[in-house]
Amino acid sequence: MTASYFVIGASHRSCSGAIRDRLTTEEAEVPAMLERLSAAGIAQAMWLSTCDRVEVQAVHERPNEAALTIAGIMAERVGLTETDLAGQLYTLTGAAAVRHVFAVACSLDSQIIGEPHILGQVKAAHRHAAAAGLSGPELEVLLQAAYGAAKRVRRETPIAEGATSLVAAAVQVARDLHGDLRRCTGLLMGLGDMGALVLEGLREAGLGRLIVAAPVDRRAEAAARRMDSHFAPWADLDSALTSADIVVTAAGLGRYILSAPQLGAALKRRRRRPVFVVDAAIPADVDPDVAGLDEAFVYDLADLERVALQGRVGREAATQAAWTIVDEALAAFARHRAERAAVPAVAALRTHFETERRRLLDEQRGLDAASATRLLVNRLLHGPSEALRAMAADPDGAGMAERAAAERLLFRLFRLDESGGAGLGAGPGAGLGAGSDLDKDERREPGREVQ
Repeated sequence: MTASYFVIGASHRSCSGAIRDRLTTEEAEVPAMLERLSAAGIAQAMWLSTCDRVEVQAVHERPNEAALTIAGIMAERVGLTETDLAGQLYTLTGAAAVRHVFAVACSLDSQIIGEPHILGQVKAAHRHAAAAGLSGPELEVLLQAAYGAAKRVRRETPIAEGATSLVAAAVQVARDLHGDLRRCTGLLMGLGDMGALVLEGLREAGLGRLIVAAPVDRRAEAAARRMDSHFAPWADLDSALTSADIVVTAAGLGRYILSAPQLGAALKRRRRRPVFVVDAAIPADVDPDVAGLDEAFVYDLADLERVALQGRVGREAATQAAWTIVDEALAAFARHRAERAAVPAVAALRTHFETERRRLLDEQRGLDAASATRLLVNRLLHGPSEALRAMAADPDGAGMAERAAAERLLFRLFRLDESGGAGLGAGPGAGLGAGSDLDKDERREPGREVQ
């Protein structure tokens, strides 16, 4: 049975933020999840967990059955029944799954198109799969093709410049408001990739201190360790807000996590020292009323885009150019798979020809080259000619259509139309029937019984 590609998971498009947070897998937990997949009979799989998605990209002979198995593992992870979780998941198979894998690697399926972290996250998931022995040949060739497409997208389009320019705009506004960032404290609320990207840019610009908080404390604590920063429990958010000169929200839970009363109280404790707020989430994390507070300067991604002079038309053009590259890469990948699929048949044909050649030489020793080659041709064509005659003799007429199709395939495979149909007549239908020259040669061949 032929193995097929499939993807199952939950993303910002399919799943609520609360469920996605529960599904999110820290890097240290990934090997255990891969072990679960292996124990369930999934031999080629990668567990990818980012702020936007938690999904398994895999290969299996029965992809739909395998996807159901993985859905059960995911449901168990979040303490839900498979039925309850089913509406939060997407499943893609075949060409749709391949296209999705390419889109994810190229950052075309992210909340922020062109977000640069995703390719590194895919490669990290790939390394975990390889270490667990789950990166087989089919998965490997798919991922390498996706990496090639991502490299072209980065090299040939300005798509990554959009996300980078948003970060530069955030740094610019922060400096305009606070001056020297070394005296400032930043607070990251939520663990979305764009929020982390903004904070990374602020730290490179000299941000003095960073606090990380998220609705799930264990994730925030792990992220704080990775980012070499301070951790604040979500229950202590008010205290963290009081010390924060720059607040970046990146949870995307579908509800506001920063309210006007909450920040207003923090501003009073700060004695009205201004706060720069970046809402880096989709959907928004910040209550619109926050923008009405004195000393609160709120920017969402569209505001930063305007600061960066990054017009939407230019972004859409870059995105379209990136999809064109992906479509070209997908077509090349499909051709490559088709060519690989043909290899066993070609190898079997070559083996058959070589076996007949050696058998003839063993049976007919001492023949001159002309006789030997004539007899070899007869032997190789005997089976196909018999099959074509049997098709033509089918009394219900169905064999005639089958024979016509077979002859068309022969003319295509051996390019007989280009050679004037040598050995088979002038075209389909003129060839291997009873009474042909081949039929006579078969009867003349010594040592071979003609059926």
